[in-house]
Amino acid sequence: MRDLAPQSVFDHYLNISRLLAGQLDFHSVIQAVAAEISHVIPHDHLDVCIILMDEQFHTAYESGLETDWGRRFPAPVSNSPIRTLLWGETDYLLTDDAWSDPQFHFQGSFSHPIFHQSLHSRLHVPLKVQGHIIGALSCSSHQIGLYTMRDIESARVIADLLAPHFFAIRAADQAKRSAIVEAEARAREEGLRLGALKLTEALEAERQRIGMDLHDQILADLTRLSRRLERLARQPDVTGEALEPLFRGLQHSMHDLRQIIEEAKPSVLQLFGFAQAIENHLERSIQESGATLTWTLNDETGGAIDCLEQSVSIALFRIAQEAINNAIRHAQAGSVAVHLKAAEGAVTIDVVDDGVGLGNTRRLSGGGIENMRTRARLISARFAIKAAAASGGTIVSVSLPAIAQTAGGAAA
Repeated sequence: MRDLAPQSVFDHYLNISRLLAGQLDFHSVIQAVAAEISHVIPHDHLDVCIILMDEQFHTAYESGLETDWGRRFPAPVSNSPIRTLLWGETDYLLTDDAWSDPQFHFQGSFSHPIFHQSLHSRLHVPLKVQGHIIGALSCSSHQIGLYTMRDIESARVIADLLAPHFFAIRAADQAKRSAIVEAEARAREEGLRLGALKLTEALEAERQRIGMDLHDQILADLTRLSRRLERLARQPDVTGEALEPLFRGLQHSMHDLRQIIEEAKPSVLQLFGFAQAIENHLERSIQESGATLTWTLNDETGGAIDCLEQSVSIALFRIAQEAINNAIRHAQAGSVAVHLKAAEGAVTIDVVDDGVGLGNTRRLSGGGIENMRTRARLISARFAIKAAAASGGTIVSVSLPAIAQTAGGAAA
């Protein structure tokens, strides 16, 4: 403690209390009171560390010198050079030279700022609320042997002034985080509910489309073939030439039925894997469209995409399938490229074309994009559609984080 008159010291304590008023976050508090504290306890570095609610991690808020203590957020209490104080094993820490004091240096100790910022004299006292330690007040100086037990007593008074305010801020932050988490959970739940509803509607529309295709196409063809067979059955002699149209009609019906089944169930995906299924869809879709497109497929997943749960894999395939269909049918593109990537645990699919871009209203019509977005939401994937380049083109991207890769979902 410096040689200050008792009244002067009291005035500084009173000013610290006044400066706390209206400060609603840790940074603003430490910045507001640092100058007043320096009158009582001179320092080159001042920080307050706050133990998080789980009591396993803490954060540091600094004034004056900026160190890596303030940049690490959060940091384990077990690695703190003052962990004995934070754990309540000692009432204070005081050293003439922290460089050589073994209590600050142990295996795993994050103490390099002591050397990096030339912090020699150090004092530390706990911040307590109702006898429970919520953090610590620390003062450090470049000078060796600066602090004494009188400074420890002054620091304890200051800590008692600060602790209730820091406790209230920590409680408010925790309540805010809890409210955010709860709101996000409700939003996800509502998003999933709406997503499931939209996908159910889309699936019902798809079911009706398949039913109409079967009725108007396959059933009509089979009915005509049945009538021909009925007429031929009444004839005494049936030649091969008479059966030829029936043979061609059956082949046509079988082809159409395979098309409907292929659209309804991605069997190539299940039999040969994701990349092969995408390649098969690209070749077939371009051939059937009659367009003169070139396409490329680049698989950099190293097999990771084939390790996903089946429902997740099917959802990703449906998204890629819809993006490819949009590029071929509406983009007026000259090329389509599909990139499959796996990096930092995330699986990403990019479908890139060089077509007319997002400005084409026809391309954005219908529910295809919304269906892709809904499927992505149901498997907790990120979906984006954006311009590929200033000259035109579109990128449809879906990325599945590692934490979502075991999640199931409606994906048919």
